[in-house]
Amino acid sequence: MDELREGCPWDRKQTIETLRPLTIEETYELADAIVKGDWQELKEELGDLMMHLVFYAKIATEKGEFTLEEAIHGVCEKLIVRHPHIYGDVEVKDDEDVKRNWELLKMKSGKKSVLGGVPTGLPALIKSLRIQDKAKKVGFEWETKEDVWQKVQEEIAELQEAEVSGDAKKIEDEFGDVLFSLVNYARFIKVDPELALERTNVKFRNRFMQMETIALERNKPLEELTLVEMDAIWNEVKRNMQS
Repeated sequence: MDELREGCPWDRKQTIETLRPLTIEETYELADAIVKGDWQELKEELGDLMMHLVFYAKIATEKGEFTLEEAIHGVCEKLIVRHPHIYGDVEVKDDEDVKRNWELLKMKSGKKSVLGGVPTGLPALIKSLRIQDKAKKVGFEWETKEDVWQKVQEEIAELQEAEVSGDAKKIEDEFGDVLFSLVNYARFIKVDPELALERTNVKFRNRFMQMETIALERNKPLEELTLVEMDAIWNEVKRNMQS
């Protein structure tokens, strides 16, 4: 990185602001590799992301703000403080105790809200999961998954009522409530809603593209097929993928 900053006009021109969108892109590429379970791609994307971290630290060092070593040392100190069950005399029963202690320690360090650590720029689905997870750590939580499922059904009923009213704002609000309650249910059944939805996206995309291919092989593009004909090919694709 020292050599790149000195010898490459593009690298020399970069700032933390210009790197930001590129880092976001690299993070999503890493996430894609995780969804695919591709370890080779994961290794490559992890390397790309690490390069960005070094890049930010290099710029910070040039500006006299901090060094890479200081950043790493800082997170080590934070991890020691937030793991008193390893580096102190605190006892924990399970991972939930660990997460609960973590949030309490963050509050003691000056945070005004348990939700303060949720980045505002997170995608909405992930943000919803993180908000609920943090609220849970201070005891704001349903007791059983049956309670949560009842709430899901209530929210769906309210959405249907809103549809009847024709009030666009109310429909949007109630639809958001349905999604939020489904994320809550996902937590209770130990499902990552973001990962589950992304895998469904990938599955749909693959099936749809296969459907397009089959239709073209039969000299009949999708736009010329009826819904019944498309559904028949869709079911054919599903059978082929499951066999």
